[in-house]
Amino acid sequence: MSREKELVKNTVILSIGTYLPKLTSIITLPILTGFLTRAELGTYDLITTLVSLLLPALTLQIQSAAFRFLISCRNNDERSKSIISNIFAFTIPISLIGLTITFFCLNKLTWDIRWLIVLYFFFDIIYIGCGQVARGIGKNLLYASSAGIVAIINMCGIVLTLLIFDKGLKGILLSLLLSNIVGILLIFFRVKLYRFIDLKRISLKNIRELLAYSWPMVPNALSNWVLSLSDRLVILGFLGVEINAVYAVANKIPNLVKTFQGTFTSAWQENASITVDDSDSELYYSNMLDSINNIVVGIVASLIALTPILFKILIRGDYEDAYLQMPLLCIGMYFSCMAGFIGGIYIAHMKTKSVGLTTVCAAAINLIIDLIAMQKIGLYAASLSTLGSYGLLFIFRLFDVQKFQPLKVKYFKIVSLLAVIISMSVVSYIRIKYLDIINGIIGITFAVLINKELVEVFTKKTLRKIIKKKKE
Repeated sequence: MSREKELVKNTVILSIGTYLPKLTSIITLPILTGFLTRAELGTYDLITTLVSLLLPALTLQIQSAAFRFLISCRNNDERSKSIISNIFAFTIPISLIGLTITFFCLNKLTWDIRWLIVLYFFFDIIYIGCGQVARGIGKNLLYASSAGIVAIINMCGIVLTLLIFDKGLKGILLSLLLSNIVGILLIFFRVKLYRFIDLKRISLKNIRELLAYSWPMVPNALSNWVLSLSDRLVILGFLGVEINAVYAVANKIPNLVKTFQGTFTSAWQENASITVDDSDSELYYSNMLDSINNIVVGIVASLIALTPILFKILIRGDYEDAYLQMPLLCIGMYFSCMAGFIGGIYIAHMKTKSVGLTTVCAAAINLIIDLIAMQKIGLYAASLSTLGSYGLLFIFRLFDVQKFQPLKVKYFKIVSLLAVIISMSVVSYIRIKYLDIINGIIGITFAVLINKELVEVFTKKTLRKIIKKKKE
């Protein structure tokens, strides 16, 4: 199978585990916004975002080492056993110690809420570890399907706890906890992880080897947390928890772009790592950069075009201010996706320190803009800081990566396509119905045209399958 086909295959498979959770979050959004107060919704958003801070801090990102190291020894069971055994030997005790401290730090919350939060965090850590092991040994379909199942169980739990039992935040946390336990059990028994656990193979030397790769990713993960959570914390401090809820809602639709990034980046890191030593890697990476830029611009243009409709359908309650943030956040997600693509090349070359350093700088810029501008321009500071920090991250990485991996970049095309989606964003602010319709038509048409070759290939393959089925 060619590299491109393998990448497409893995992207499609991983999209199951990425888009299904996002789809369920979209489905539950009217329930959350309709049945929780702004204060409850803001608190829930902070708890779920806090996971992305504690997980890398507690585990030193050792799960990422599981994925990268297992790729290199898929045909070596003995080496795989050593990696997996040492991953969990480090993760479980360290997590228990860290979460015990966390439990006592949450002393302003009730005992039952504290227990649910800590248990949810612990099982989320184990679930992520199991998922990265599954990916590392080539079980992408299992990884994706388990994420989908977890998302569906969580969605059903939210519906039950809010609509039927009226349990509020406690019920939602219980739903998150139970869904993660199901995900762990599914991967554990399908992969037969117990075959890979061997206490005799646990050694400090092996753990140090894994941590030497993974720990530089901690600043990257924490900086990603700052990029996503610093906005919320500054909003909370300057504007209050209700405005934080508005910002959380504003991110729901733009984050669909980031969902694509999560799906593609997962597949791309594997593909880029496998092909890094190929003789034509420069041409391959350059072509992929151009193709991904087209796809991401197409997705952003489509979302900006459809935002007026999606907002009316999905958002309930007094969240009109959230609409005004969405175009800025959509463009910010474009830069995030492109920076993530370049990050995959860093990972392929095992330049984890560079990944961390560039993200730390972006996070610092994000926080500085928030602190300087929040009191002056309000919620727009959060959206602009997100756009600006991700924009600078992409630009820096695009030039920095060429120090060790030359790329043929179509700069004029990148700028031209970006100008189009910025123009569409400006039109969306006018809020005139017929202009929204024109903007929608332009956006969808533009997205199709710049991805014409991809659309043609997809259409031809679909027609062939339909014709083949009719003949049968």
